Amino acid sequence: MLERFGRETKGLPVTTSISSPLLAAPGAVPPPDDSPDLGVPWHYGDPFAEQRTAARGAVVVDRSHRTVLAVPGEERLSWLHLLLSQHVSALPDGTGTEALVLDGQGRVEAHMVLAHLDGTVWLDTEASSTVTGAIGGRTESLLGYLEGMRFWSKVEPQDVSADWALLSVLGPDAGRVLASVGVPVPAEKYAVTALAGGGLVRRMPWPGPDAVDLLVPRSELVSWWERLTDAGARRAGSWAFEALRVESFRPRQGMDTDNRSIPHELGWIPSAVHVSKGCYRGQETVSKVHNVGKPPRRLLLLHLDGSSEVLPETGDPVTSGDRVVGRVGSVIRHHELGPVALALIKRSVPIDAELTVGAEDRQIAGSIDPDSVPVDTGEPPGRVAAQRLRG
Repeated sequence: MLERFGRETKGLPVTTSISSPLLAAPGAVPPPDDSPDLGVPWHYGDPFAEQRTAARGAVVVDRSHRTVLAVPGEERLSWLHLLLSQHVSALPDGTGTEALVLDGQGRVEAHMVLAHLDGTVWLDTEASSTVTGAIGGRTESLLGYLEGMRFWSKVEPQDVSADWALLSVLGPDAGRVLASVGVPVPAEKYAVTALAGGGLVRRMPWPGPDAVDLLVPRSELVSWWERLTDAGARRAGSWAFEALRVESFRPRQGMDTDNRSIPHELGWIPSAVHVSKGCYRGQETVSKVHNVGKPPRRLLLLHLDGSSEVLPETGDPVTSGDRVVGRVGSVIRHHELGPVALALIKRSVPIDAELTVGAEDRQIAGSIDPDSVPVDTGEPPGRVAAQRLRG
């Protein structure tokens, strides 16, 4: 029987999740108590081999701890369009996207992946997602926020996590594995198709170019897992998924964000934010930074000193000399890159700067991966236009 439990992790609020039955699978190792991935297997005895297989073959990862929301109703797209950062008013059936909920100052409060299929918009998000509500400024769950914004709209947002669960199949052989169990893999990123017997399959652009998400009935989670592993997918834990995500420079809400994070800092433009769309909370900040400024920080990949057994933790400072210049986000041991971390670093920090990463009792040296530095797009369009007017 599925069991609910409470938890608290560094940098993440207390939340309620669902424990996966796959934690009882032979060889499954649960995550540490301070992990944001409580409820699903961390690895199956050889995390680096799981990562190598994800890069060269195919793995299946249990991500059933994610919160899944469903929004049916005839006004679902126009209603969500007013609440989310992404342009979804005309989101075609059979497609998906990413989106954010921002606060009034444009700071990130929730990130989600969407799938629009057969009259319902499905949203999967972090179990820890909390949002500042529109009424009284109370902090509440994402579902609570959506419920509070219903008013007279013809929508019915609901938490369906107890009935639906997420699996991810990763690696260059993912398509072959899925085809062998009768699952059609969409060709385009974020494309969505229905699964026979209920659920959906969604093509994702990360982590890695061959990622596919399956939303399956929770009652069939184990049977789907067995079908995929029998077809040749190796069992892999959340450690492998996180290693590929960090390698892909993809941020995770609650890990790589803090209470000051704005979308431009995290590379969520344009994958989760439509810069020309108005009429949503936080839109003014998005528009201002896009048109006349640049974000004060940027998310970068740091290579850490591999000689140390102790690694920094999420929320630790990054310093250059005696000056704090950033914040540590996700930290992982990668099968090829060694110990690496995503970090929000001040834009003024030189790419070749010598950095110290971590709190006082776990400080190690770090350096910026130049391939993770966003391409400089030049002066913002609004500033260029103002200079022309002055000229």
